[in-house]
Amino acid sequence: MRFRFCGDLDCPDWVLAEISTLAKISSVKLRLLCSQVLKELLGQGIDYEKVLKLTGDARFVRPSIAWMASPCPVNCSSWGCLKGISILPPEHAASLCRCYEEKQSPLQEHLRACSLRISRLAGMGWRVDYILSSSLLRSVEEPVVHLQLKVASALDAPAQPVAISLSADKFQVLLAELKQAQTLMSSLS
Repeated sequence: MRFRFCGDLDCPDWVLAEISTLAKISSVKLRLLCSQVLKELLGQGIDYEKVLKLTGDARFVRPSIAWMASPCPVNCSSWGCLKGISILPPEHAASLCRCYEEKQSPLQEHLRACSLRISRLAGMGWRVDYILSSSLLRSVEEPVVHLQLKVASALDAPAQPVAISLSADKFQVLLAELKQAQTLMSSLS
């Protein structure tokens, strides 16, 4: 069976198993649990003691409701389909609905900002040196481009400096490839 909250794909077995596990707790506890998970997904931290108290009677160790943070647009009627196939009681689906609708926009923005990112460019500086001669060669007369990149590996991580020195020819190749990449990315959005 295909579900909108799974991007109109078949629902994975592990999600169905988690849903049946979540059905064992009350809808109020489910709402509180969802709010804790959403806080974690938004980078605000999670209160593990509170989660342990909420999930103590359901007999599962680590809840995973990350599938709820679907990047595809989902409305409350999409969650309502869970009621129709008897996976989740109606009050549980309503709790999920309310919790998700409250945090949908900030959650999707946060996931867009963090997803598929290897590192971020936090800053850049450059300098061009024109070398006239050196102790090894009498006349060089070649420009050298020095790039100083500040790269952050994560959203809140401090930026690390990366220094690159390029000849004029290599810099022209880099610039042309970056322009091609920018054109390709612009055409996709």
